[in-house]
Amino acid sequence: MKLSVIIPAYNESRTLKTCVEAVYARNPGLELEVIVVDDGSTDSTPDIAAGLDLPGFKYIRHDRNRGKGAAIRTALAQVTGDFAIIQDADLEYDPAEYKLLLEPLASGRAKAVYGSRILHANPKSTWMFYLGGRLLSWWTNFLYGSSITDEPTCYKALDAALLKSLDLRSNGFEFCPEVTGKLLKRGVEILEVPISYAPRSVLEGKKIKFRDGITACWTLLKIRLTGRF
Repeated sequence: MKLSVIIPAYNESRTLKTCVEAVYARNPGLELEVIVVDDGSTDSTPDIAAGLDLPGFKYIRHDRNRGKGAAIRTALAQVTGDFAIIQDADLEYDPAEYKLLLEPLASGRAKAVYGSRILHANPKSTWMFYLGGRLLSWWTNFLYGSSITDEPTCYKALDAALLKSLDLRSNGFEFCPEVTGKLLKRGVEILEVPISYAPRSVLEGKKIKFRDGITACWTLLKIRLTGRF
C-alpha cells in the first residue's frame, strides 16, 4: 500500500520542513510519496523544499501564485500511490492520524474518507471560521442528502484513481467543495473519522477568507445542478 501525500505550500517557510519531516516520522513502515507544490512563494519556502532529501519526496514549483486547487492539481498529475491525502503545510492537522483515514480505504470499506474535526473535541480557530464550516456542511447535506459534519476539512483521503477521475478544475480554496460535490453527485459515500486539530490564527498565516466560503457554497450548488464545476 502506497500513500501519496499532497502538500500545497505558499509562504510556509516557518513550518514546511517540520511538516514534511513529521509526515515521515509519524508514519513508520508506510510507503510514502510526498509531493510538495510551492505555489509561487515569495519567502524562503523554495529553498527549504529544495533542501529536503527524503525517500519518495518530490518538489514542484509554480512560477506564480495560482491557488491551492491549482497546486493540488499539479501534484495530482505526479501521484503514483494507491491512495492520496491532502496535507496543509502548517501542521494544523497531525500526520500521525493518517492511519485513521487509511484503514477504511485499505479494508475496502470506503473510497473516500474525511477527517472530521467536529467528531473530536477540538479547539476552534475563531467562531467565524467554526460557524462558517458548520454552515458549509449543512449546505452540503441540504443539497446532496448527505450527513457530513466537516465538509471543509483539509484531511480528504481518497482512492487515488477515484480522485484523478473527478476531472478537477478549481484553482483556489474551492477545491474542497469541488471534490465533495463531485463525489456526492456521483453517488460515492463519504465516510468520516474523528481527528484532532490545532488551529492557527490569521496572524500566524491562515489564508482563507469570508469570500472563499461564498465561493464554496456556489460551487456546491453549481455541481449539484449541473454536475460540472
